[in-house]
Amino acid sequence: MTTRRSKPNTATQDGAPVPTASMKTTTTPSGAPQSPYLPTSLETALLAIYPGTLLLGSLFSVLNGATRNAPYSAVLQAHTPSHAPSYFARKSNIFNVYFVKIGWFWITGAFFLFLFSHSSLGPRFTPVLTPRRVKATLRYCAVTAVWCALTQWFFGPPIIDRGFRFTGGQCEIIYGDSAADNAKQADMSMGREVLTHAACKVAGGTWKGGHDISGHVFILILGSAMLWLEILPAVLRASGLREERRVQLADGKVASAAVETQERDGNMHVPVPEELGVGVKAALSVAGLSLWMLLMTAAYFHTWFEKFTGLIVAFAALWVVYFLPRGVPALRAVLGMPGV
Repeated sequence: MTTRRSKPNTATQDGAPVPTASMKTTTTPSGAPQSPYLPTSLETALLAIYPGTLLLGSLFSVLNGATRNAPYSAVLQAHTPSHAPSYFARKSNIFNVYFVKIGWFWITGAFFLFLFSHSSLGPRFTPVLTPRRVKATLRYCAVTAVWCALTQWFFGPPIIDRGFRFTGGQCEIIYGDSAADNAKQADMSMGREVLTHAACKVAGGTWKGGHDISGHVFILILGSAMLWLEILPAVLRASGLREERRVQLADGKVASAAVETQERDGNMHVPVPEELGVGVKAALSVAGLSLWMLLMTAAYFHTWFEKFTGLIVAFAALWVVYFLPRGVPALRAVLGMPGV
């Protein structure tokens, strides 16, 4: 998706390029067709930002003296509030409370603003459900379903909480001085197997033991990368860059995704905006702030392994929604691809 488009040397139909033999099947320098399941060079560079950010933040937490010497609570998964080495090391910081904690609200807003404001998807600021808008919405629903299942609800407790309990975690309440506190502890002991992390916190307990996947890392990567992958084709097209994504066709051949773009658009001329537009700018803003908060999470919260598993789970979900359909025509017919 990063090659600069050369002077057109093929015929066009009302401004849309006609597929040529060079667009049908593409190969790597070794002669083998490029796998449709793998990201392009630009997508690889963008996705590499996430593990790089986690590594940078984790190294900072080790090398910075103030952070290294500040008391860390495994129960809080953060530095103790009274000894927090930075404003961003406090869970009460404004960006954590009003951005990360309700992150899917901002991600959803940026997504739908782009969806209904960018002319490559349909008439701007008009509630017309074009095929591209419908499939983009289905991709959003698929990613949202993953976010919901892991962090909110999955036929009961979310998957992250189930995994925490499966690895030996539980909700504990310290005995108090009063009979009411002791009764509360007894109730928690009987019901701890059905409590979520949120319910445990509300009940005054602590989530202890087990492996707790970093929900912050998961949502920050999943949401911002979804926005990146959705807006990237529009940005590249406005920049005059050639399509480099590959798809597997029904006959098993690997071809440029531009072939399916042409088949979808036919003789219709899809306008190329001269500027990115408010939707792309909003998505970039949310993605940029997400990267900053991911860096702060890496520096001040969770263990290395908790952050690593958050990254892996987010990447797995993104691959299923955005890369698997490129090699599976039946799935691509439902979810489509951004810009196609």
